[in-house]
Amino acid sequence: MSCSPATTATSPARFSPDRAGISTHVIERSDQPADHDRQISDDISDDTVEAAGSVSEALEWVERARGHLYSFHQLMGRADLLLGEACDKLRDAGHGEVADRLAKDMVGRNVLNGRWTFQIVEDFDDNYWSVLRDHERQVRDELTEGHRHVYEARMKEDRRTHGRRGHEGTP
Repeated sequence: MSCSPATTATSPARFSPDRAGISTHVIERSDQPADHDRQISDDISDDTVEAAGSVSEALEWVERARGHLYSFHQLMGRADLLLGEACDKLRDAGHGEVADRLAKDMVGRNVLNGRWTFQIVEDFDDNYWSVLRDHERQVRDELTEGHRHVYEARMKEDRRTHGRRGHEGTP
């Protein structure tokens, strides 16, 4: 028995054996392209889409770096609190001189010259991350009619198996 992909949203699902003889669910509904909702002009070249996508990809890497920067901020803040607690325990154990030396030199110390981590995060956000986000948005507005992930939407449409469960173009 074979089953071809259906094109109506009201048709029931059918099952079809695949090449190995295992039944697979075949979608019986509209199978719109992954980028159908983007209404992108046909005159935007693949090269332009790829170039704009590269700017977006660079921003995604910066977003990841920003996440690591926030992790660094939280890790260092927690380390400073733990160091303060360790100084308290040293004092309680009768090692006040050691605790005082450690507390005076390390607790609350700048991690970079003149800066705690919150200042690093704020400077990064204000002077790099937000500026790149604005540029990336401008590139999309100028080259892909403001749409995000056009490259990926086209890739999805090229790579998915039409009519197969788990390969739908849209939710």
